[in-house]
Order: sequence, then C-alpha cells, then structure tokens
Amino acid sequence: MENLKPNSQRAKIAIMLLWTVLTVEIISLLSDYLQYDLLETVANGGQITTEAATDNDLRQKIIGLIYLTVYVISGITFIRWFRRAYYNLHIKAESLSFTEGWAAGCWFVPIISLYRPNQIMKELYQETQSLLSKKDENYAQNLTTHFIGWWWALWIISSFLGQFIFRYSMKAETLEELTTTTIASIFASIIGIPLAIITVKVIKDYSEVEHLLYELKDEEEEVKIIPDTDLQPLEN
Repeated sequence: MENLKPNSQRAKIAIMLLWTVLTVEIISLLSDYLQYDLLETVANGGQITTEAATDNDLRQKIIGLIYLTVYVISGITFIRWFRRAYYNLHIKAESLSFTEGWAAGCWFVPIISLYRPNQIMKELYQETQSLLSKKDENYAQNLTTHFIGWWWALWIISSFLGQFIFRYSMKAETLEELTTTTIASIFASIIGIPLAIITVKVIKDYSEVEHLLYELKDEEEEVKIIPDTDLQPLEN
C-alpha cells in the first residue's frame, strides 16, 4: 500500500501566490481605470500629452507582464496542489471517477477543461468528507461544496473574458476598440478579485482536513483475525 504524500506546503505556496495575484489584480484594475480615463478624455475632444500617452502604455505593459508571470506561476502551483490532493485521496478511497493524472491534464484539454476540473474538485470534497465522517462526524462538518459552484462559475467567466481580451486587443487600433478592450479588462479584474479569494478558501478548507486522512487506517490494517491456538478439540 502506498503512503500519502505531504501536501500542506503546496497548499501554502498556492495560497500565497493567489494573494499575490489578488494584489496584482487590484493594481491592474486601477491602471485600467486610468487608461479608460485617458481614452474618454480623447473621445470627448480633450487633449493629452505624448508623455502621458507614453507613460500610460509603459505602465500597462509592465503591469501586464507582471500579471501574466504571476498568473502562470500561480496556476502551476494550484494544479500541483490539486493533483497531489487527488493522488492522496486515491490511496484512501476505493474507487474514484478519474485517474490521478486527470487532475492536472484536464485543465489543458479543450472542451473537457470546461467541466472536468469542477467534477474532480467536487469529488475531492465529497469523498474526503465521506471517509472522515465514518471516523467522526465532526471531522468533516465544515467541508462543504457550497463555494465550489461559485469558484467554477467565476473561473469560467474569467477564462472567457481573458480569451476575448487577448484576441480583441491583438487587432484593436481605433479609439473605440481600445476603449472596449479596456472596459473588458476592468470587468476581468473585478471578476478576478473574488475568484482569487474563493480559490484561497477552497484550498484552505480542504487543507484543514486533508491531514486527517493520514490518521485513517485501511480496513486490512484495522481488522486482524488472530487464531485462538489455546482451544483444544472436544473429546467425545
């Protein structure tokens, strides 16, 4: 029987990077608003200096680069935590719906990425709750799937907004197109802030009970049949 692998450190790193993403989201939101204000000034017939436009473009590029870097690293650390958690559950649960490799691979497969991670996350919560409840009902009373629906809904919205912004910004040249891209980016940050907070909660809630899986013993370990060698056959 394989042993469970430690996952608390991965959870801590994932949470730390999510807070970093949240911070950059707020900075990006403020920067996008400043750009929107500049674009509205021009749209209303106002004048802006070349220096102001250049500074705005430079600021947006730097923030965009920082955001992309932090976002990618955060995504990697989250998937590493997610896969390790599902791996550990596989050791304790008799049968799960998917292989441990799907906990990482499902994020990168078109169409499947729209629903499979949500299915695995729900199973992670539900199966762990079921296992812990058999030992003590109080162990898993706070491990509910209430926030998972919100987490996944926000993730889907954020993903579609991100794809729209990326594709639209590549061809945005007119003032109207730049304004549309900026507004979409503002909405993406507004969605990204609660998404980061809820994702932190999802990881934290599971991590608070995951260590209890280490205390569960397999039935083969708990139930041992010891033959009673002291009994003698009855004589007629």
